Amino acid sequence: MRKSRISIKKETITNIVKSCGILSGDKTGGLIVIQMDQELEDFIQNGDEMDAKVNIPILESIFYKNSPLHDGAVIIIENKIIKTRAILPLSYNNEIPSRLGLRHRAAIGLSEKVDAICIVISEETGYISYIKNQKRNIIKNMNHLKIKLEKDLL
Repeated sequence: MRKSRISIKKETITNIVKSCGILSGDKTGGLIVIQMDQELEDFIQNGDEMDAKVNIPILESIFYKNSPLHDGAVIIIENKIIKTRAILPLSYNNEIPSRLGLRHRAAIGLSEKVDAICIVISEETGYISYIKNQKRNIIKNMNHLKIKLEKDLL
């Protein structure tokens, strides 16, 4: 387990995991950023302010394809959603496979600058990518996602 200045509750991790499972099953695209030790402020000055406890209905409704909030990233700091529609810096790394879209490029781009965790749900495949420290891991099942988040956040 890691020791950090951030404080994430198990309930928050559970809500993120369940939301990702729902979005993946529906092939609803999404990008969730979880702040770790480094501040995200310099990279998220855009988007819409929010102050909401992380919960399944809110995350589902944000990424619903007809929602005005669905484009861009959701930013989570500790146990709150603090931004929606955040535009992240893109990676221009030529080694990123061309089949990966802007959400993946944005997640990798942010991970080139800070230690945040980025979770990308593909709207084409429903696959979930876990991006941290410029490395992308495919999530095989929701328990795998839960284990990774608990290891990195608790």
